[in-house]
Amino acid sequence: DAEVNTRKKTFTEVQTERLEQAERTVLIKCPPKLNEKKLLQYLSSHGNIRSHFFFENRGIHALIEFSEKNSIASLQDAIGIPSAAEHHVVPFKSRLFTFTLKNPVSQAAEETPVHLSPQSHIPVKELIQKLSHADSISNQMYILLDEFQLTEENIKLRFLACSLVRDFTRAYFPDSIVKPFGSSVNTFGKLGCDVDMFLDFHDVQKHTTKMKKGPFEMEYQMKRLPSERLATQKILSVIGDCLDNFGPGCVSVQKILNARCPLVKFSHQPTGFQCDLSVSNSIAIKSSELLYIYGCLDPRVRALVFTVRCWARVHGLTNSVPGTWITNFSLTMMVMFFLQRRSPPIIPTLDKLKELADEKDKHIIGGYDCSFVSDLSKIKPTKNTETLDALLSDFFEYFGNFDFRKNSINLRKGKEVNKPESSPLYIWNPFEQDLNISKNVNQPQLEKFVAMARESAWILQKEEKTQQMINKEPWGLAALLIPFGKSNPSKMKNRMKGMGSETIRSLLDSLKLNNANSLQKVVGK
Repeated sequence: DAEVNTRKKTFTEVQTERLEQAERTVLIKCPPKLNEKKLLQYLSSHGNIRSHFFFENRGIHALIEFSEKNSIASLQDAIGIPSAAEHHVVPFKSRLFTFTLKNPVSQAAEETPVHLSPQSHIPVKELIQKLSHADSISNQMYILLDEFQLTEENIKLRFLACSLVRDFTRAYFPDSIVKPFGSSVNTFGKLGCDVDMFLDFHDVQKHTTKMKKGPFEMEYQMKRLPSERLATQKILSVIGDCLDNFGPGCVSVQKILNARCPLVKFSHQPTGFQCDLSVSNSIAIKSSELLYIYGCLDPRVRALVFTVRCWARVHGLTNSVPGTWITNFSLTMMVMFFLQRRSPPIIPTLDKLKELADEKDKHIIGGYDCSFVSDLSKIKPTKNTETLDALLSDFFEYFGNFDFRKNSINLRKGKEVNKPESSPLYIWNPFEQDLNISKNVNQPQLEKFVAMARESAWILQKEEKTQQMINKEPWGLAALLIPFGKSNPSKMKNRMKGMGSETIRSLLDSLKLNNANSLQKVVGK
């Protein structure tokens, strides 16, 4: 452990640690007023409490992490089953409890308000005010990162949601694990984002290789199905029904089994998360790990990604509904590519990370080479010292003038390479090299992105920081988070030369629409 503490932990170490932590955790719904000390005293009679916090979500909840897993069994033994006067209860004993006071009136005098951990970020309007008081764009970007990134408490809650689903899957598959992937674990998750989780049976496969010694072979008798897809659909169908029928707090369960990647969507009321459950997708995990590595290498990486994604959301370039918009994942990959192109590079290319990989890092998944180094200490820190002020301005400049007609974005090589086909925006999937992760983006959306990037570069170059700070006006990043065209739509037209008139019309229409709705909309997500 001492050795692990001196270096940055690998992605797998962090995942394993947090999953184990979640196994020792319970979630308790509390009365609106409670005596925190007495609650903790009562719970401590079942074992040592390592950490706890309170949060608001349809009432006050407490997340309690015990030091030992058997404390939960001790607590469960002492807990009653709800009386079934109006409804009949499904007798599934989970790690979700409700705590009430037997004699609320006499105990009311002792109640004190508890400190609540925020589980959502501040509205963009409030953020703009906060940013206007900062003294540099770099500081503004770190303030934004601090307000939007997942907190330690929120991450614990995400792993607990996965662990509670695992309690169900274990009934059928005792060795299964439910792990989060994507934004919950790749260091780029924003407060309020969904929890993508997957059901993993890989430990079962490891188990099969152990039996090869000696003169005999022994194996389980298992049901055989014509395809892996069919097996996935059947497993998710049953787990989906199980959550729907028996899962406390699992509501709005939708089984989307005919999608390219079959999944079960549901809302987990106790934690407040929207969840998507799929069956193990090894390449998605490698993408999460790659982003985790990039996010850990240099603090500027995350600050720039969060800033660009917030900017894109304000201007209607991204959307929570699938469509022809640029996705957050594509935007993140564009930022990574831009940082690989700096001189000297701020982050290494995927090919460089592959060169540093040792034997245990070698992974071939479905014929694709997904090998790259997992130990962060083997990657040399960058010698690049550019400020975030310069990087933000150059990001908009770079993509405002990028030749999207001819070139594609390739993170393996860190080079602009000729497009293999005619999609408006072509970003190579870092692992499945025959896929374009931005295939959904159409020409008008790409041109809108280019126009917004040019406008933002122009604002950052032209503005009078000191004058605006004296006048208490939004400046720097704050000025970029106000929908454009609000103050002077005519000046934008000059910077759109060379764009199709159709696109300009749709762009100006969307600006009018944005002005009315943007600030309300971005506050929501």
